[in-house]
Amino acid sequence: MNAPITPHRPIQALPDQLISQIAAGEVVERPSAVVKELLENALDSGATQITVRLEEGGVKRIAITDNGRGIDKDQLPLALARHATSKIASLHDLENVGTLGFRGEALASIASVAAVTVTSRTMDAAHAWEIVGSHNGSVSPSSGAHGTTVDVQDLYFNTPARRKFLKSEQTEYGHCAEVVRRIALARPDVSFSLSHNGRTIDQWNISELAKRSAHILGNDFAEARLALDESAGSLRIHGFAGLPTASKARADGQFFYVNGRFVRDKLLVHAVRMAYQDVLHGDRFPSYVLALDLDPALVDVNVHPSKIEVRFRDSRSVHQFVFHAVQRALAQTSATAFGSVPAPLPAASSLSGDTAGAGLGGPGIWRREQTQTSFGAQFTNTFAPASPGAARPFFADAPGVAQDTAAYGALFGGGAGAANSPITQVEPYIASPEAMAREEYPLGFALAQLHGIYILAQNTKGLVLVDMHAAHERILYEQLKNALQAQVSGQDMQVQSLLIPVTFYADAIEVSTANENQETLKALGFDIAALSPTTLAVRSVPTLLKNADAQTLARDVLRDVREYGGSRVLIERQNELLGTLACHTAVRANRILSIQEMNALLRQMESTERADQCNHGRPTWVQVEINALDKLFLRGQ
Repeated sequence: MNAPITPHRPIQALPDQLISQIAAGEVVERPSAVVKELLENALDSGATQITVRLEEGGVKRIAITDNGRGIDKDQLPLALARHATSKIASLHDLENVGTLGFRGEALASIASVAAVTVTSRTMDAAHAWEIVGSHNGSVSPSSGAHGTTVDVQDLYFNTPARRKFLKSEQTEYGHCAEVVRRIALARPDVSFSLSHNGRTIDQWNISELAKRSAHILGNDFAEARLALDESAGSLRIHGFAGLPTASKARADGQFFYVNGRFVRDKLLVHAVRMAYQDVLHGDRFPSYVLALDLDPALVDVNVHPSKIEVRFRDSRSVHQFVFHAVQRALAQTSATAFGSVPAPLPAASSLSGDTAGAGLGGPGIWRREQTQTSFGAQFTNTFAPASPGAARPFFADAPGVAQDTAAYGALFGGGAGAANSPITQVEPYIASPEAMAREEYPLGFALAQLHGIYILAQNTKGLVLVDMHAAHERILYEQLKNALQAQVSGQDMQVQSLLIPVTFYADAIEVSTANENQETLKALGFDIAALSPTTLAVRSVPTLLKNADAQTLARDVLRDVREYGGSRVLIERQNELLGTLACHTAVRANRILSIQEMNALLRQMESTERADQCNHGRPTWVQVEINALDKLFLRGQ
């Protein structure tokens, strides 16, 4: 098929209008892009109150009003001119961008494909001024409060071919609303109002990030999130990371900001994903609202027309900082931090009637009675009502555990005795009011075992259900990780030299990556050397991965070192192996545990990081609140 022959034309300068329309193809992709640019300008003007009005999904009209500084009468024509901006004046300003908008193209590009009216009034002006159409339009007096209103109507009226590519009104409105939500999340110190076709859709008053994120992302996120705020040098990350048990099937609850700018950066997304990788199932996505603040000179925001991507000067440091900060936040799960519980069953609303002293939630004293069986000493919990106002009691965990599996006994500090070995008797323990207030035992104390799978325990809130295999798997997994980290702490990774180096064909990028990152590769346990411009040799690998395919492993590590400055492959494969070891070593289903063994498991969970999920992302325990149990049995109704 022959290509069409284009007519020969002389080189000539393009008209300003055509230049602006070409630029609009990058800047004004759809109505939501107009909303984004205008909102960024409003925030850069110092606005604390912004109103967004849309009609027909933004195609017919987009009107954004702010209470910012306003634009002087003499500056209004320049506001609609190409490459005119108040936000940068030199290369130094461009390398230290501190504003959201700075290109000086947005208003000019929008005005080239839509009917635009800008009305603005500064604080010292007697009235507002207005300009219509383009920078060639005349400025005339108008009415209006302090601030600026940009009214964009009939988008793409003069480029009908572009308009045909737009989707339905509801789809375009959805994109516009999403932009407003993103920006509102980044600036809880600014109030926003959004209306569509004359009907108010959303209104967010000035508040804190906790309240703003709960309003926008919903109560499900608000009830299953971990606060995060860490700094290192010029880097600071803060916001909220969603609990792994509240993960989603889609990545539509992920919001990351760099210096207040919403971005979709693969390095940052990867760092967060890595932090979740051993507490989240592979096909699930966490929700989060995270903000990274750093010196503007350390990040280039001028790499994409819509400024949705950024480039960091030291990408490896940023990746590691974000990864470790989120990982540490996730390590402080509810069992270890003695906070709220994962995935609770909803409690009933406050009930009328007096239920004190009745049911599991009533005050009383639990006593442990010893009996002798063919398997040694056993204990039974009995409940005796206590006087009104008495603290709810608990038992201390046992110092020894009867266990016929050496690995399980070693885990909890007990010996590898036979099944008939006696259990040391433990005196009843009544928690003090102070201990109760601190919730020193958030998972409570064991009552029984159900079907050889679940442990039933009582805590201050009600009933705790524990999947004993999943819980034990997480405990073993964390112990194996800690043992590995302790082994390599302060020294190079333990490596296995290959008797015969593995050689393979490599392209120029792989060879240069190996040559330029020898120290990083050594720290990761690899010796990869170039034998020729097209050949690499693997001479050693981490001991833990000595049985892996050396060539595949080397290629993956080189790719990740090049892209992220470190190796997710190494971590993932180590964790995969450790997870397999933990799964096969963990106590199996249908294994009968004594009360002391159950309590020992609960105490280990309380002292283990990430104890709320096994390393496959499944929850290890859930809370059933006493009010929920009362509701099931219609108590107080």
